Amino acid sequence: MAVFLLIRHGENDWVKNGKLAGRTPGVHLNEKGQAQAQRLAEELAEMPIKVVYSSPLERAVETAEPIARVKGLEVRIHPDLNEIDFGRWTGKDLKDLRQGRQWKIVQGRPVSFRFPGGERFTEAQTRIVDALMELSGEYTEKDVVVCTAHSDLIRLAVAHFLGMALDHFQRIRIAPASVTVIYLNGGQAYFGPINLTFEPIKFSG
Repeated sequence: MAVFLLIRHGENDWVKNGKLAGRTPGVHLNEKGQAQAQRLAEELAEMPIKVVYSSPLERAVETAEPIARVKGLEVRIHPDLNEIDFGRWTGKDLKDLRQGRQWKIVQGRPVSFRFPGGERFTEAQTRIVDALMELSGEYTEKDVVVCTAHSDLIRLAVAHFLGMALDHFQRIRIAPASVTVIYLNGGQAYFGPINLTFEPIKFSG
C-alpha cells in the first residue's frame, strides 16, 4: 500500500491557448506554470516523499523537478504516466474540436471512443490503473509517492478508484498543478486531504 499524490503538470501555453498538446514534444511550462511548480515544491517540502515519478513529457518533468530537488531525489520517468495518445487530434484547437460530431461522443460516451489514429479512453485507464497498482505493491503505507501526469489520465484513475463508470469521468475536474491524494490499500482506494504533519491512514477490516 502507498499514498499517491497525483499531480497535474503546471500551466503551459498550449493549455492557456486551448490547444490539445497531447504527446507533442517540446511543450514546456510557461512562467505561471514554473511558479506553480515551485509553489508545489514548497507546500510539499515537509511531507515524507519517498519517490517522484513523472510522465516522459517535458511539462510533467518540469513540474516534478522542484519537488524532487527539495527532497534530494531524482525524477523517475514512468512511461505509463504519459498523456493519452490523441492521434490526429494532437495539436488541434479545442474550440474547433467542440464543433465536430465526435466531440459529443467524447463527452457523452467516451467508453466507446478511440481517438483517430490514437488511443482509447479504456486503454489509457487500464494503463494508469495498472501502473498505480503495481507501484503500490512496491511501497509501504508510510511512503508518499508523487506522480506528475496529465488531466485526463488522472481523471480516469480517480473514476476507476471511485467505482465511477468511465462514461462519467468527464464530470471530474483536475486543474493545472493540482494534487489528488489516493491511498491505495490492496485492491481498495481511499481519498483524503493532504496533511502536512502527515499521519498515515489507519485501515480497519
